[in-house]
Amino acid sequence: MKIDAFNKLTAFLDELEQKKISYTLAHNRDEAIMVIVAAPGERWEIEFLGDGSVETERFISSGEIYGENILAELFARYSDQEDSSNLFEEAELIASDSKAA
Repeated sequence: MKIDAFNKLTAFLDELEQKKISYTLAHNRDEAIMVIVAAPGERWEIEFLGDGSVETERFISSGEIYGENILAELFARYSDQEDSSNLFEEAELIASDSKAA
């Protein structure tokens, strides 16, 4: 990462800290550091690339809150394994069995 890119990243982190905005750091791509900012109803992913450029993606919530039954959809839609959607169902059964005991 070039010095200008590093300076841009650290200045951004300093501003987040001054404004008391919580963030986490991630490294998902070569030559990039991601800053993940969670704000009420939003999540921001800001990537600082080694060439000094910045890419920002913003996710906005509809405000709808789901129960745990939606987690089966997560596994069904995005899992690489065919049987992983059953893992959540099995965990539910184990949890309900332990409550009954």
